[in-house]
Amino acid sequence: MAVRRVLQLGDPALREPARCVDDPCAPEIFGLVEDLRDTLAHWRTESGYGRGIAAPQLGVGLRVVFLNLPGYPDWPLINPEIIWRGEEKITVWDACLSFLCIFMQVERHRDIRVRYQNLGGTWHELAAGDHSNLSELLQHEIDHLDGILCIDRVKDVRTICTKEEFEARHSAGSPYANAARKG
Repeated sequence: MAVRRVLQLGDPALREPARCVDDPCAPEIFGLVEDLRDTLAHWRTESGYGRGIAAPQLGVGLRVVFLNLPGYPDWPLINPEIIWRGEEKITVWDACLSFLCIFMQVERHRDIRVRYQNLGGTWHELAAGDHSNLSELLQHEIDHLDGILCIDRVKDVRTICTKEEFEARHSAGSPYANAARKG
């Protein structure tokens, strides 16, 4: 469909909670998913970064997330919600297409369980942990649906750094750096 503008840090629309999608099968939801796919692919080509994107980042206040993980098929999630969080937490590097010039360490739950609908409207549940860094990615994208940005979850403000410093000093083992190197 189209590559759309990604809202940037400071845009108040990023802080608005998204509404539930009434009909996941509606043509406008298919169109939105295509725009999310195209926009994410564009950012990945341009920057080497990007594994997921949420509808609010395009200025669309609906609970829709699109993931594109290396080695996996495209994955739209409609009305995703975290229904369980494990007690154990982890500290991970995080960044966002809405402010890709900075990286930071955030605290996330190691294990979560997510409930979501596919484009056919069928409900699914999945357990996510460290495998493919899925747990931290889903938490990041679902936060967008709730008007929360990773900058709100910074564990220690002294970890905030530019993209260049992240790549020079902290990229080993990070899914962000790995995606950039593979891109």
